[in-house]
This record gives sequence, C-alpha cells and structure tokens, in this order.
Amino acid sequence: MHAQPSICRPPSVQPMSALIIKASCDSSPRAKQACAGFTLIETLISLAITAVLSSIAYPSFDGQVQRARRSDALVTVMLVQLAEERWRANRQTYASLTEIGMPGTSPSGHYTLQLASVSEQGYELLATATGPQARDTSCRNLRLSMLGANATYASGPDAGVANSASVNRLCWGQ
Repeated sequence: MHAQPSICRPPSVQPMSALIIKASCDSSPRAKQACAGFTLIETLISLAITAVLSSIAYPSFDGQVQRARRSDALVTVMLVQLAEERWRANRQTYASLTEIGMPGTSPSGHYTLQLASVSEQGYELLATATGPQARDTSCRNLRLSMLGANATYASGPDAGVANSASVNRLCWGQ
C-alpha cells in the first residue's frame, strides 16, 4: 500500500508572502524599526494635522447647522402668515397663535414665536432663537410685520431687529 499525500500543510510551512515579510523585517535593524509600527512623533504629527483641519472645518459646519435651524423658523413664520391670512379671509381681524392653531415654538423647538400685536389692520410676529441656536447672533430674532397688504421682514441680535438690509436678506434667505 502506498501512503496518500497529505492535502493539508504541516504547521511549520508558512505561505510565501509571510516568509518575505518576515525576511525583510529580520534582515537589518533599520528594517526591524520600520516593521514595528507608528512612532510617537508620527502619531503626534497626524494628531496635529487633524486638529488644524478640524479647527478650519468646524466654524463652517456650525454656520451650516445654524442656517438649517433658521430655515425651520422661516418655514414656521410662513405657516403662521398663511394661517393668519386664512383667518382674516373669514373674519375682519387677525388672530392670536392659539386661535389659528399654531404652537408657540417652531417644530424643531429652536425658535419661540410671539405675536406682539394683533389688530384688524395687521400683526407683528417675532421668532426668537433658543438653546444652541441663540449663538446665531446676527439672526437671533426674526420679525414679520404685516400691515395691510405690506409685509416687512426684519432681523437682528435683539428684539430691536435693526440689521442692515444686506444682513437682513441673508437672515431671511433672500
């Protein structure tokens, strides 16, 4: 009887690629150092590069987040405006937020809404940023004034909403 050759390799046999890597790491002290991994200096340099890139990217990212949250307020203000006009079409006056069925905050909760004055001729709606959105200093307060058929959009860091026209356009997304 003849012995059949074994299909499995004996444990001492390694694939050729492992032998090449092992041979290149064993050949010289410099090669051993290269096969050891990252040095502390290399790790610190990569961390410093990451920190610099993060410090450049974060303000831009934060600005985009604030603009997205501001769009939540803009949509809510427009919904209030539509509800007020719907109310006015059926009655001779404008109404409070509760009468038109609108909550006192934007859907995401980043702005509180307040109707400052309501009359037969118009109303004034003020949306004020809350929470982390309050860091949006130039557009912290958004005001829609409706008098007759004229709508006036204003914005500002405080309830006085005294931004310039160019900043106003940026706040209202125009």
